[in-house]
Amino acid sequence: MKSYVAGLVLLVFPGVGSLMAQEKQNFVLNPSTPEGQILQSLGQETDDTRKISLAEDFLAKYPKHEAAGWVASQLESGLLAEKDNDKVLEVAEAAYANGPDMDAAYYALKAAVAKEDLAQAKKWSARTSEAARKIISTAKPSADADEKQQLEYAKQVDEYSEYALYVLALKAQPKDEVDLVDALIKQNPKSQYLPQVANSYFAALPKAGETAKVCPAAEKMAVDKNAEAMLAAADCSWRGNRAERVVALASKAAEVVSTRAKPEGVSDSDFATQKAALLGSANFYTGVGYTMQMRYGPANKALRASLSAVKSNSQLYAIALFDLGLANYSLGKPLGDKAQMREGLKFFQESAEISGPMQDQASRNAKLVLAELGGK
Repeated sequence: MKSYVAGLVLLVFPGVGSLMAQEKQNFVLNPSTPEGQILQSLGQETDDTRKISLAEDFLAKYPKHEAAGWVASQLESGLLAEKDNDKVLEVAEAAYANGPDMDAAYYALKAAVAKEDLAQAKKWSARTSEAARKIISTAKPSADADEKQQLEYAKQVDEYSEYALYVLALKAQPKDEVDLVDALIKQNPKSQYLPQVANSYFAALPKAGETAKVCPAAEKMAVDKNAEAMLAAADCSWRGNRAERVVALASKAAEVVSTRAKPEGVSDSDFATQKAALLGSANFYTGVGYTMQMRYGPANKALRASLSAVKSNSQLYAIALFDLGLANYSLGKPLGDKAQMREGLKFFQESAEISGPMQDQASRNAKLVLAELGGK
């Protein structure tokens, strides 16, 4: 699943490259000076090899010039085109020592992703986001067209800083995946990429020896549109016997999934399958939460809707059947409705056929209900 998703998401992000023409030269160019002449030539140059030569010449002669950050980004752009990722990172580090520059940081992040250097990716993702958010936070309400274009560019760069961590996490080993997703959570706990990596992250935590982090992380991530984290948090609340929290989280997850738009690059059939699985899980947790509250009517409805989705997980399926047995028996008993009591019997019997912790109690319940119905 990881390799499939990773291959898919590379098609989804629109890329910041389409906005490279929007980079702004935040300095005054004086073509009558030697440095100004280099800058003018660099701004007009289209050949990457020549661009690299001009940029290196400028930085060697004028490392503290106000245009040094912009020149470094031009140098990195040319080096990236030549796939010299190590040199990109070297230039970026030198440029950063003279002050943060969003474009220089962005190119360094692209180089780190290309190398799959996780430590460098984490570092440059944070630096890229910090620089981009500084531009976003200082944007003027009365911005002109050029400034609005720059603002949009900064927003896309910031988005890429999150995407970079996400796409590397999908391909990483558990310990590294946890580290990358933790960095993404710290950078933006509402990132649009967290729902897409949530299930893989929760599965990676125990493998990385961090089982204790699963529930706190799920609660922290269960915000905005992260239905996957809501369901993980619902599971934690269910095991912690917090019925009200289970119902609230699962109900919210169902609402989020129901209104979720199909991601670009995902087929209609794959999206329908994913959506059905999530809704099934949401119905399961809603149902078991209502059962804990002895609200058997809504429990019966939710659990029935969950069966096809949880059937592949024998233990959850056994629990759903058991709770359906309890719900239908409890609904039928006060009314003397033997048909509904028999529904409860049927579900208890089906649960008793599945090996696991519910089997013995389901079998005992089935015998008691059968006797109560006169053996029929």
